[in-house]
Amino acid sequence: MPPRDDVRSFKGIPFAQPPVGNLRWREPQPLENWSGIRNADHFGPRCVQRTAPGADYWFRSNGMSEDCLYLNVWTPAKSDRERLPVLVYIFGGGFQNGDGSEPRYDGENMARHGIVAVSVNYRTNIFGFFVHPELVAESPHHAAGNYGLLDQVAALQWVQKNIAAFGGDPKHVTVAGESAGSISVSALMASPLSRDLMAAAIGESGAMIATLPPQPLVEAEQKGAKFAADAGAANLAALRAMSADQVQEAVSKIHELRFSTTLDGYFLPKPLTEIYEAGQQAKIPLLAGTNTQEGAARAVLGDGDATPETLAAAIRKLYGDKAGPILKAYAATTPEGVYEAATHLASARFIAYGTWKWTELHMKTGGQPVYRYLYARPRPAFLGTPGQSQPAAGQRAGRGARPPAGPLGAVHSAEIQYAMGNLDLDKRYAWQPADYAVSKLMQAYFVNFIKTGNPNGPGLPEWPTYSPEDHYQRMRIDVQCHTAPEADRDRYLALDAAMSRQ
Repeated sequence: MPPRDDVRSFKGIPFAQPPVGNLRWREPQPLENWSGIRNADHFGPRCVQRTAPGADYWFRSNGMSEDCLYLNVWTPAKSDRERLPVLVYIFGGGFQNGDGSEPRYDGENMARHGIVAVSVNYRTNIFGFFVHPELVAESPHHAAGNYGLLDQVAALQWVQKNIAAFGGDPKHVTVAGESAGSISVSALMASPLSRDLMAAAIGESGAMIATLPPQPLVEAEQKGAKFAADAGAANLAALRAMSADQVQEAVSKIHELRFSTTLDGYFLPKPLTEIYEAGQQAKIPLLAGTNTQEGAARAVLGDGDATPETLAAAIRKLYGDKAGPILKAYAATTPEGVYEAATHLASARFIAYGTWKWTELHMKTGGQPVYRYLYARPRPAFLGTPGQSQPAAGQRAGRGARPPAGPLGAVHSAEIQYAMGNLDLDKRYAWQPADYAVSKLMQAYFVNFIKTGNPNGPGLPEWPTYSPEDHYQRMRIDVQCHTAPEADRDRYLALDAAMSRQ
């Protein structure tokens, strides 16, 4: 591992023209060449967004702007003649928030393991996913929306053209992401625009198959037209004439208005499930998984007692005449069992089921190894720093049962700092020696996978592929790592049957 001083960073590199003015709500346009030397010593602006107080974000970006299409590179290469494996990391945030400057995505510690690491920005919320009839009409592809995803495609194209100058191998690119970033990875593997731009993929909690699925283009057009009318904009030109703040203010006045992905017929020609079932996705190795507490039990139980009857009633309310198999799969007889089952169901409904389905489909049609994990290490005690709030992590205790002493497991996004080797960059938590041990092991698995398409290596517990032949083995990542057959497979199959009948 080279010393820290041997890693060079290049921050705030533009990869497309600023999407401002008439380029707002257009696919990213090729960057014009510049002359002379450009400073690359600070992060570019993050894309326009509104981050709720206490949200789990921590930016190092140079302010906020619509001019935000920048990426960052960390490289240990001593010359452009090296051909090191490349990691491109895509941030999460529900397609509403986030930025490539966040410390948890920092690529320096990956670079110290012989990898050229890249973090990218992409447009979020209304600026990244707005659809309007006039946008469809002006598009040469008769498509609109998904601009944030097209930004990611442009970043991957930039990597193909330029990463060799940083010592990276454009034929050896692993695309990774968490939450919306993982959802993006599942879509990038499926899109004809990007599926040839990567050699492997890592998904941490999320797949577009079931989480934030694309809405039909016609519905998105209607939603966009209604927003324009409510904002007092007679046409697309009037919308583009509004300042970013005015657009944000108009969105904020409409309760719970969110803009997300669209089945646009261009980036996504058809639903992901159909693409993966047909084997039309990128034929590359995939490493993917979720955390033990992606959702809170109270999201299922509500305020009711933590009893088997409450759980059963909640499942019947959620699934109606399709509840039978789910009631059986999530049966529980003790208060502790009810909490566990409700937590798993909440996690599955939020993000875990879709991730499982992604790995299942790719296992069947991808023609390459799939490695599946369950991350279980809870975050340690929260210390806090000025201006930082603790992310919502636990679940509210209910009546009728002894509540857990704390979170039941690893909450959504808890694994990122561990996987990227960045515990020391997040001073909000009282990291313990065990946390560093988990991080060392998890990062080693990720490094091996990025380098070889296989997470296994010397000194690590063996990680079998996820397949019927290997009895659907899954790696549980914690202080003590071990593999075992997918313990919750019957639950996912029950949910899958219910989803297929909708």
